[in-house]
Amino acid sequence: MCGLCGEIRFDDNPIDLGALSAMSAAIIPRGPDGDGLWQQGRVALAHRRLSIIDLSNHAAQPMVDSALGLSIAFNGCIYNYKELRAELEGKGYRFFSHGDTEVVLKAFHAWGDACVDRFHGMFAFAVAERDSGRLTLVRDRLGIKPLYYAEVPGGLRFASTLPAVLAGGGVSTQIDPVALHHYMHFHAVVPAPHTILSGVRKLAPATIRTIERDGRQRDRCYWDISFAARPEERDLSFEDWQELTLSALRTAVARRLVADVDVGVLLSGGLDSSLIVALLAEQGQRGINTFSVGFETVGSEVGDEFQYSDIIADTFATRHHKIRVDSASRLLPELPNCVRAMAEPMVSHDVIGFYLLSQEVAKHVKVVQSGQGADEVFAGYHWYPPMIGSTDPVGDYAQAFCDRTQEDYRRAVDPRFHGEDTSRAFIAAHFARAGADAPVDKALRIDQQIMLVDDPVKRVDNMTMAWGLEARVPFLDHELVELAARMPDRHKLCDEGKGVLKAIGRRLIPTSVIDRPKGYFPVPALKYLRGEVLETVRDLLHSPRARERGLFQPAYVEALLAAPDDHLTPLRGSKLWQVALLEMWLQEQGV
Repeated sequence: MCGLCGEIRFDDNPIDLGALSAMSAAIIPRGPDGDGLWQQGRVALAHRRLSIIDLSNHAAQPMVDSALGLSIAFNGCIYNYKELRAELEGKGYRFFSHGDTEVVLKAFHAWGDACVDRFHGMFAFAVAERDSGRLTLVRDRLGIKPLYYAEVPGGLRFASTLPAVLAGGGVSTQIDPVALHHYMHFHAVVPAPHTILSGVRKLAPATIRTIERDGRQRDRCYWDISFAARPEERDLSFEDWQELTLSALRTAVARRLVADVDVGVLLSGGLDSSLIVALLAEQGQRGINTFSVGFETVGSEVGDEFQYSDIIADTFATRHHKIRVDSASRLLPELPNCVRAMAEPMVSHDVIGFYLLSQEVAKHVKVVQSGQGADEVFAGYHWYPPMIGSTDPVGDYAQAFCDRTQEDYRRAVDPRFHGEDTSRAFIAAHFARAGADAPVDKALRIDQQIMLVDDPVKRVDNMTMAWGLEARVPFLDHELVELAARMPDRHKLCDEGKGVLKAIGRRLIPTSVIDRPKGYFPVPALKYLRGEVLETVRDLLHSPRARERGLFQPAYVEALLAAPDDHLTPLRGSKLWQVALLEMWLQEQGV
């Protein structure tokens, strides 16, 4: 886990090392343990290192193999790197380090960009070829690791975060109208390649971009999800699917123990993170560091789930750490820092929860496992059951998930952003793709490939990496995701969602953690804005910079400020916070 950035030139102008240095400085929190810069000809790479595997300087980056003519900047972790190393050694390759970065480099030499098919893990990397001048950019299958880029005159720059690309200068900071529509309509999910700024783009998950010396570029998608069952799986019973899922989940959790440092768990007290703790204990881990966060109650909305995380901590004798946050002393003062750490504006209330939790966790461990992805992979959300037999899948999905109608959007934003319903068109196009015939599978696929990438996964990556903490997500092991996709929907949707996981859970953890209302990291103060939080939002939206920017219609903003509790999205998010968060992010990024 680290941060990377770089530049490739297509003309005779030199690499702007000042811009590259500024980009590298912007990602210091992602890699506080070391830094490096490499340049050769028209390509330069920079890297900030978080030491997790091979803590020695032999694994420093950018890593150069002069004999092979390759250089790499790598972010992530390849969990099966030892097996791949042995295979490469059998081919005659010799290694000077003991980590996974060198394995990626030599695998690229041995198998070309098809090497990604052999990787189990999360990754984003850039490989520069000395002899051809070619640059290859790669992002993992489910977009766990980010990669942003910007076209600049005569070249291209790229980095692990959008603010790092901005730090290099020379890119347009105009609002992208398509991205704004997605942000306001599609629950702040902005699908690749768009970002909220028109001058910055992001590489889509499961994508290999090959950039030639002369600027020619081509993309290849190397992985997709199929919801069609294999012939040998069609007659499997519910019990059979439990065993297959449990076996795959055990493997996924074990893979994510690969590290030369201790591995902890973000424990919300829900089914998903509790299963991770149980499986780690089953595999012989003792004294696991577990971490939970809670916020003050607002009205009738309780701000913590400690009663459930305590059960798991007691059952498995973990070293449990509970972080309590009240809005006056910590939430409000830390909000600007949290927003500044966002690679893109993220409206979910629990982002600040992950930020403050990560701050505490990083004092104890450098790696954690987290339960993100289970709901999207095993059908845990409330909008999946109504999709069964739907005659209007796009409409039914949008009604449950999307934040506002097109009419409401037009009331909200300045007329210069009025246009087509691009978010609804995007959903319709994604649903129309082959490979997922049933309406519920269409919803699961878009959530796994689009929503998950640019909401929960990005949230965890950004907030943990803000404190130099690596988060690993076993429910997004690609083999587990493929297995769940092939499973009959009835096994996922039964027992009010995530049926197969709940059945497994009843064998491993106390049922009181399973048979409970669905939870998350609740932050009531950002859902029901009042008091000092509301005044902060009011001052922000009335600020000269917000008025000059003019993204939102003044009458709409005043209606939200007058009665914030009356304006909630179908997912029970605050429309006022959504508007305020975007303006706050733009201001914190200096836009």
